[in-house]
Amino acid sequence: MGTFNRLKAFILLLPLITCLFFAEPSHAFDNPELLPENPTPVIDLARTLSKDQKLNLEKSLETYEQETGWKIRVLSQFEQTPGLSVKKFWDLDESSLLLVADPRGGNLLNFNVGDAYFALMPRLFWVELQTRFGNQFYVRDHGEDGAILDAINAVTTCLDRGGCQVVPGLPKEQLVWTLMSSLLGGFISGVAAFPRKDGELISWGWLLLLSPLWIMLFGVFGIAPIITRTNEILPLFRNSIGFITTSIIGYLIAQLISKKSNAEDE
Repeated sequence: MGTFNRLKAFILLLPLITCLFFAEPSHAFDNPELLPENPTPVIDLARTLSKDQKLNLEKSLETYEQETGWKIRVLSQFEQTPGLSVKKFWDLDESSLLLVADPRGGNLLNFNVGDAYFALMPRLFWVELQTRFGNQFYVRDHGEDGAILDAINAVTTCLDRGGCQVVPGLPKEQLVWTLMSSLLGGFISGVAAFPRKDGELISWGWLLLLSPLWIMLFGVFGIAPIITRTNEILPLFRNSIGFITTSIIGYLIAQLISKKSNAEDE
């Protein structure tokens, strides 16, 4: 019985063993033949960038490295990759950032971050950077070239500022989210502020009781993302006006409902 089981296992493994012996050698992880002969900060194997974009990016990255010491390198790939050979080609160290653009995964962008960058931008920054600019919706709207250039611009902006905790700027979806949070927070505060006793103008007790909810909606989700990610005044002003407006609306609606209820009781 033991011999039969061993023979059965060998038969099942035979196709795998055949593939290992007769398959062509793969160059997926280390193929220096794909590297250019001349030094360049950009290797665009996937032809993601136009000729002018590539030349301008090469020039700007070289100039930025000379002026600041931060080394930023870009690799786009699709079917083949130079793999580990880029580390020696670019002499990547702790002050180096490698952006790899590969559309085959769920996200276009990947980052190989040198340790020196983490002192200025935490690991969550790089996760947000990848998810914001590399997701399929951003790539669809801005193109793969736009995603690459925008991600690099966000990094250099933070380096020039002396570091960032979050990725600067707000995408349209997040701007809408901050506005909706502000509107909802205002409505809740207005309903809470409506007086429940005669002679009151504002029900401070209810307003304070529900303050964790409307402060979180307006302050944490409506205002904080704008203050921490952008210097623009318009979104801040718009969300504040929206909060005040829905506060008044909530107050008036609660007043109307109260009057209607009292009229029915009479």
